[in-house]
Amino acid sequence: MARRITLDFLKTESASGVILALAAAAAIIMANSPWAHLYFGFIETPFTIQVGAFRETHSTLDWVKEGLMAVFFFVVGLEIKYEILRGELANPRRLVLPLVAALGGMIVPALVYLAINAGAGGAPQGWPTPMATDIAFAIAALAIAAPKLPPTLRVFLLTLAIVDDLGAVAVIGLVFTHGVQWIALGGAVVTLVLMALLGRWRGVPYLFYALGLVLVWAFTLKSGISTSVAGVAAAMTVPIEPRKPHRPGVLEDFMESLHPYVAFMILPLFAFCASGFSFAGMDLRSLLSPVALGVAFGLFVGKQVGVFGATAAVIGLKLARRPTGASWVELYGVSLLCGVGFTMSLFIGALAFPDALMAAEVRMGVLMGSILSSAAGMAVLSWAQGQRRDD
Repeated sequence: MARRITLDFLKTESASGVILALAAAAAIIMANSPWAHLYFGFIETPFTIQVGAFRETHSTLDWVKEGLMAVFFFVVGLEIKYEILRGELANPRRLVLPLVAALGGMIVPALVYLAINAGAGGAPQGWPTPMATDIAFAIAALAIAAPKLPPTLRVFLLTLAIVDDLGAVAVIGLVFTHGVQWIALGGAVVTLVLMALLGRWRGVPYLFYALGLVLVWAFTLKSGISTSVAGVAAAMTVPIEPRKPHRPGVLEDFMESLHPYVAFMILPLFAFCASGFSFAGMDLRSLLSPVALGVAFGLFVGKQVGVFGATAAVIGLKLARRPTGASWVELYGVSLLCGVGFTMSLFIGALAFPDALMAAEVRMGVLMGSILSSAAGMAVLSWAQGQRRDD
């Protein structure tokens, strides 16, 4: 059953990869075309959602990022929980590997950025920018370049990416958040506890979990903490046990029913809204600035060194094993893909550098680092897949 669920998940992911890439490309082209005002007008248009006492006004981009993407993180959380309890990561030694790799992939890029920005003219406050992997783009690149590689590599990448994204969210909370609404955060925690207790009721309607997710999301949004945390936390409360003998479990039902909507609707919309930015104001000076070079080298060099170095160290010390069926070359290719920071890096960079000139340098660095990482990673993985065919 574990293998069937994983293969179904990856089949949908592979099919949606091209759509996701096209949506991102369309956004960048439109943002630098004569119709740029239409694109930016669309993503920046504010609108209000009000339900009872809940009232929030945000732009289209923010609602997609903080609203719809919470469903994506919910599905990712379900996949990770399933793999931990029933799949590849049920062995603790398998879980250690992506966790340690994620830590390496957060620490080394930050150190690379700080090393480049330590001197005169540097901007050390941007150190969190290259820390996070863009889950959507990394998985899409993997699906396009090497759809027939072992599914364990996708599970490894998913787990690693969600860990370092949550790490980045924690950094945002510590470094860039200046006020947390503790009452709203308490409401989210209480709702999560109630959702966990629902698991004891064997015949609980699925609607209750959906309502619980909405409540956790609303409380988290009000608290000032990223709603990605709400999605993952809510997923952890969904029981894996089936409601009837010889039937898929509750968690499996949610995974299979939600994933097509996430893959073919939510992620492409997010890619279109979050990927577009203007090249205006960028020149050679911006390209060679400490901020741009720090972000670019942090993503391209820091990520692959941190992820692959930590992976090799853990396996070499026999604290963990390689993902089943995966070669060292394939692990290196996945490590390269971890340098695709893109939307998350752009988001963190905007928080670190509100100044327009610095923000332009961040965008250039993110673009360079992400393109280099994706191109190199896809090339290595395509070659590795070709070697498998030849064998």
